Amino acid sequence: MSVPKGRRAVLAGMLALAGAGLGGARPTPQTARDLWPGAAEVVRGERSLVVGHRVPPAELRDLAARADRACRTIARVWGPVRAVVVVPATDDEAAELAGTARTGGLAALATADRVVVVPTGYARLSETGRDVVITHELTHLATGATRGGRVPMWLSEGFADYVGYRDAGIAVRTVAAELAAEVRAGVLPTELPGGDGFAPGAPRLAQAYEEAWLACRYVAERFGEKALVRLYGSDVGSTLGLSRAEFTAAWRDHLRRELS
Repeated sequence: MSVPKGRRAVLAGMLALAGAGLGGARPTPQTARDLWPGAAEVVRGERSLVVGHRVPPAELRDLAARADRACRTIARVWGPVRAVVVVPATDDEAAELAGTARTGGLAALATADRVVVVPTGYARLSETGRDVVITHELTHLATGATRGGRVPMWLSEGFADYVGYRDAGIAVRTVAAELAAEVRAGVLPTELPGGDGFAPGAPRLAQAYEEAWLACRYVAERFGEKALVRLYGSDVGSTLGLSRAEFTAAWRDHLRRELS
């Protein structure tokens, strides 16, 4: 289902109100419902606003609870985030709202001011997976990652995964199963993953995310979580006292220890 330009304008206005509402004045439910007249549902959490199109209210309440938990985790690591989550009826509608041509394989996407849930991908996730994905995408909102240009992709995606998995209690080799299989076969990446590695449909997409996550996890374990936060928007030389080559070598050693 396509989202007409008028509806997108309403969404932009509603999200502006929501941003203000999460910090002070509250947006009106009618403003949100104008996005999809007769079909929109609005649920407010303690720290979140969830708007759905032809989505059962129970699912929206569940998402609001997950977003609230995610906000608490993100606040402990980074700082506060204004959590606005939009749940469209179809994957095509999600692509339109997120401004992308493809959503295949994705469960949610972050834009500059919202998280858009991709119904088909999100439905396939486990309960823990849903928590991780919502926390990951809301971390992108908190850091402004989707505005681009401030940090390399490995740090942007790895940091969001670091926060997403921080309290999940999942074993490293389970999270990084695809990369672990390569490492056990004697194959180690030679460099940190770049932008092409994270492109939808990339042949080693899962491994790129796992490599980035473990790079950030390595920084937090060796230098502390605050150093990882400082690294965001900085560089490994000024923050960690390592050259790029030294950091890459240390990261590869970390992969070998964790995944062999």
